[in-house]
Formats: sequence, C-alpha cells, structure tokens
Amino acid sequence: MIHEVQNLIGGKHGPARSGAVLDNINPATGSFIGTVPRSNAGDVDAAVHAALEAQPAWGSVPIDERAQWLDRIADGLEESIEEIAVLESQDTGKPIHNARTIDAARSVANFRHFAHAIRGLHDDAYRMTNALNYTQRVPIGVCGLISPWNLPLYLLSWKVAPALAMGNAVICKPSELTPLTAHLLGKISVDRGLPPGVLNIVHGLGDEVGQAITEHMKIGAISFTGGTTTGRRVALATAPRFAKTSLELGGKNATVVFASACTEEHIERTLDGIVQAGFANQGQVCLCGSRLLIESSVWNVVTEGLVRRIQAIEIDDPSDEKTRFGALISQAHRDKVESYITQAVRDGGKVLAGGGRPVVQEALRDGAWLQPTLITGLPKDHACHLEEIFGPVVVAEPFTDEAEAIVSANSTEYGLAASVWTRDLAQARRVSESLETGMVWVNTWLHRDLRVPFGGVKQSGIGREGGRWALEFFSEIRNICLHDD
Repeated sequence: MIHEVQNLIGGKHGPARSGAVLDNINPATGSFIGTVPRSNAGDVDAAVHAALEAQPAWGSVPIDERAQWLDRIADGLEESIEEIAVLESQDTGKPIHNARTIDAARSVANFRHFAHAIRGLHDDAYRMTNALNYTQRVPIGVCGLISPWNLPLYLLSWKVAPALAMGNAVICKPSELTPLTAHLLGKISVDRGLPPGVLNIVHGLGDEVGQAITEHMKIGAISFTGGTTTGRRVALATAPRFAKTSLELGGKNATVVFASACTEEHIERTLDGIVQAGFANQGQVCLCGSRLLIESSVWNVVTEGLVRRIQAIEIDDPSDEKTRFGALISQAHRDKVESYITQAVRDGGKVLAGGGRPVVQEALRDGAWLQPTLITGLPKDHACHLEEIFGPVVVAEPFTDEAEAIVSANSTEYGLAASVWTRDLAQARRVSESLETGMVWVNTWLHRDLRVPFGGVKQSGIGREGGRWALEFFSEIRNICLHDD
C-alpha cells in the first residue's frame, strides 16, 4: 500500500504549498511506501496563523472539557491500535509486536494520563495578614513540538497531550523518516471533532520546517526531542526571543553491574535486563544502556551469558508476530553505526557477539539490517565509550570497586539515565545518588511511571517532561494578589 501523507493545517489535510514531496522508505525492505510533504517556512507560517486563530477559544475551554477532548483522542487511538502498529512497523522497521505493545499502547496511555492529570489541577493560594495571593496556570499560546523517528507516535503524543491539556494550540513537526502515525493522529483529531487549528502537523526536513518552527516569532515555546547537535541549534534559535525551550537530547548511558546481582539466584534476571537495556528498539532509544560496566569478579559469567543471549536473538521480518529485533531506521544510519564497529576493531577492540550484517530472507536484503553487537577491550577514552552510537552496539568494560564504577559511569558529556544492578540496597542508593544523570533505575530498566520527571543533565538536555513538569512547561504562571480593605 502506498501512503500519501499530508499536512494538517487549520483542520484540513493538504499537500505542501510548493507541491514538493519526499519519498518514504520502509527501512526493513528498502522499498518505497509513500510520499511526505516537503514543506517550508510558508507552510509553517500558515499553521501558526491557524493556531493563533484557534488558541484563544481553546484556551478558554474549561479544563474538564479539555480533559474530555484528550480522552476522545485516546479513544480514537485505542480503536486504531492495530493500524498504528502496522504503520509504525512499516515506517521504522521495528517488529510489529513491539510497535503494538509499546508504541501504540503508550500513545493511548499518554493522552489518558494527561487527561487524568489536569482534572486534579488546582490553584495555589497564600494568605497574608491583609491579602490573598492565588496563582493560575495559563496557556503560553502557540507551541512548537519537534519529535524524533525512533518512537514516532509514542514521543509525539508525549508532547501533544500536555500541550493541548494546558490550553495551547500546537504546530507539530514529526520526523520526515517516520510520518505515518503522526498523519493518523491528525486524521483521528479531525474525525473526533477537535476544533480546527488546535492541532497542526507540518511535515518536512529539519533545516526547512524544524528551523522555521524554532525561529518563528509567534511560537512561544519549543519542545524538542532529538540529537544533542541539533538541540544546540534549537537553543540558539529560541534564545533571542526568550521562548520557553525544553530539550530532551542524547545519552550515553551506563549499565552498572555488581557481583551481588550475579549470584545463581539473580543472574538470569540481570542478564535479561542488560540485553533489554542495550538492544531495545535495535538500540535506537536515548535511554539504552550502551556502556556496560561489570564488576571484575563476575566479568566472565556476565559476558559469557550475554554472548549466548545475543547470539540467540532472532532477526527476521518485522511483520512476523514472533520477531523481536528489527531493522535500523535507514541504510545511512546503519553505515554510521557500522563505522563505530569498524573503528573499535581497528583500535584493538574484541567483538564478542554480532558485529556484522545478518543473513535475511530475499525480501529483506535491501533493508538496514545489523546484528546486535557486544564489544570489549577498548580504552576508556575511546569514542565507542564516550559518543552516542544510537544503534545495537554495547561496549563493556570491567571495574574493580564502587568508586571506579562511579568515575567510569560519569566520564561522558551526557547525563540522561543509568541502571544499577545490585542486591545491596545501601550500595544501590550510594551509587545512584553519585551518578550524574537525570534518571536511575535499580535492578530494572525503563520502568516508567508517567507521573515522574523525565530528562537529563549535562549535554543530555534542559528541562523535564512528564507529570506536573510537562504541565508546568506548557503553561505560564500568573499570581494575583487581592488586598483586603
């Protein structure tokens, strides 16, 4: 099936004003699956105009009614779970099982969560001797939302839901590599009767559409998820007009494994967690544990167990319900990931598992396939230890004690997340509180509660998403002081 994606501006779907399009390619097969509008600044300006017209009325809708709108969109997504899964699998090359149980399910949960969250909002009040102060959360106006290709609808809905909940109109820019589910979200919003102009979706390239959104003087806030290099450009574009800016950027996350988590009783669970952290979504998650730090006394048992598990991973057609490991997003991205493996081998690293392209069936031979890979024997300052590869490559190194593990874990410019594996809860607390990251999981990975803050430190971003932090970002606070006569 060929998909003709269109922009959504002012409640109507249509092509880019120039008529230009981009090809949409299925990364698992390399085949053409449709076209995407190649929009430009003119399309963005039209979307902003539509948003500015719609926002005052939307912002005045009572908060309980806005919550009902979020639930209606969630209903539409829930009724389209299977369609979302198919589209997401075609667009990203990920297994359809994962697209259904993770991406599609989470998109529904995001809208449900923020519908529930705003129903519990209330104004704060502070009594003085002769006055009453109360604070209000009011809409920003128009917000620009720029989302990545790795978890397309999952992360787009993570921004759209709280932005709409707080009374804003939005301009969304999905990745040009994965436009299908954003287009579906737009169709669902129209079908459910969301007022025109409240949700606008403009497709195209980052340096044409994304830049136009970040530079637009009428857009009061930008929420961006993507690479750190692009995040710097976003920050520079928004700084002159002091637009609110949230940046969820890259990560080079450590999985820290202590001996106590590798006893006969616990080793299987620990190994399962390491594999999940390292290779979920083909390693294309900013939270992936791509640096594996293993206490030296259990180095052999951990690495040998990982090799067995990695070699047992079946790589096959993403549309097969049994498949759990899919293709990378594009051949260009695979080339980039492979360059790190090549560099590692050239510099003396040892590939314990993977390292090459898998043998796949004929229909998949033009896809962006790469084996999950485990590498050891590299110096601590090697690029594979320090730079975000964003693919199925995990680099392991031993440590002798807790202090060395903490130094190694903190040795990159990133600070997004980490996982710590230990049965000593005092140690878990000491290590977790010493890590320079925004999030730490203990004896688990990516165990998410949507109420808690999500984000990083250092080069991993600015601000937090999730829960009340998202609602605060997508609003301005106003204090009113009532003086008693």
